[in-house]
Amino acid sequence: MVIAMFGELIKGVRKKGGIGLREFCNLIDTDASNWSKVERGLHAPPQSIEKLQRIAKALSIQIDSEAYVEMLDKARIDAGIIPKDILSDREVLNALPMFFRTIRSEKPTPEELERLINLLREGS
Repeated sequence: MVIAMFGELIKGVRKKGGIGLREFCNLIDTDASNWSKVERGLHAPPQSIEKLQRIAKALSIQIDSEAYVEMLDKARIDAGIIPKDILSDREVLNALPMFFRTIRSEKPTPEELERLINLLREGS
């Protein structure tokens, strides 16, 4: 089982808002037993924008808010998808392998370190 960032987020917001599982599932037109698996990370989150907007509406999350963007990102990450804004930035995309190795405690190559140093210098 993977860490269910999306499921944990939705369950937390749902419970904080006093919305029960069955009530929530009625609002988003989803089977409660399947949705429970999404919240526990056993099923991938929905990827349809229509469905994600319905979830946001049920939880009173504004579509143009930071909370909505976080919800979308977590849905995509839990499904193994890199968010589009990350994929559209060539420099960030090229740095992802080094980033992944670093968080796995693997050493980046000398070329990757040089590229990172250059990126940091350019940003300051």
